[in-house]
Amino acid sequence: MPHATPSPARRLIDAVPVWDHHACMPLRPQDTSFLPQLARHKAAGFDAITVNIGFGEQGPEEHLRMIAAMRHWLLARPDDYLLLLEADDIERARATGRLAVGFDIEGANAVGDQLSLIQMYYDLGVRWMLMAYNTANRVGGGCQDEDGGLTPFGRAVVAEMERVGMQVCVSHTGHRTVRDIFDVATHPVIFSHSNCAALHPHPRNISDDLIRACAATGGVVGINGVGIFLGLNDISSQTYARHVDHVVQLVGPAHVSIALDYVFDTRELEEHVEKMKATFPPGLGYELGARFVPPEQLEEIVATLQGWGYSDADLAALLGGNLLRLAQQVWKAPTHV
Repeated sequence: MPHATPSPARRLIDAVPVWDHHACMPLRPQDTSFLPQLARHKAAGFDAITVNIGFGEQGPEEHLRMIAAMRHWLLARPDDYLLLLEADDIERARATGRLAVGFDIEGANAVGDQLSLIQMYYDLGVRWMLMAYNTANRVGGGCQDEDGGLTPFGRAVVAEMERVGMQVCVSHTGHRTVRDIFDVATHPVIFSHSNCAALHPHPRNISDDLIRACAATGGVVGINGVGIFLGLNDISSQTYARHVDHVVQLVGPAHVSIALDYVFDTRELEEHVEKMKATFPPGLGYELGARFVPPEQLEEIVATLQGWGYSDADLAALLGGNLLRLAQQVWKAPTHV
């Protein structure tokens, strides 16, 4: 039976580096049953993915146990996966038909009060960390909480992240704290997975002035595929593409990326929302249930943007080129004992 001719969207996806900058695997270090689903990203055309190893109130022990479990599983499958430690690893993965997998941290509680953990996380493969996950911590304020701004410890965290080469991320972070970080950062700052408040007002989404300020640092805004942040739990490709296009119209195609924030185990997420419902106030859409743009929707999203007149060069930038530029600019070689 002859193979179907690839669509123009799929041909482009296959021709350029494609990177999903944030996805969520279950955070159960003794349970790797979901990890084979990473193959869905590869089948959809992704060459690289960044997954979280912890979030929110979790501390150093939880993060270390999770990254150990993920590294162990990935390193046992070298024919299919490559740890994403250097920018060149994405091209290595493409050339060998593998998926490059890196790590992120959603909230600086992973550091506790110990700055030296930042270097260790970086050496293990964590390439970005956001400052606060919805609520305030030692570093600063969250986007759904009182926001007193960046603390002195937060300034030290930003400086240490920049020193080791870890990207500073301000998704989920209070907007006063975000502005303080823009003032003190000397490297590009990212909103790893934040959508546009102008299209759908929500505390997790960001205003046009914050998008412009992020771009002014040289940073990138990653558009997530969470229905309640896209708008009324709408995960259509057109709605997702509108958020991408909004950023492009504001600051150009060099400052936007893909960060689907796809949650592989929605039951775990729903249990967390119920447990932490005091931090997820009613009226923000959390009660609607979890809907996410899946990795398999990538081709339709690209086709939508092609239909709106996006050039191959602009699409290559937002599919992976912009994130590669930041990796080459910010990341440093891990330390070795």
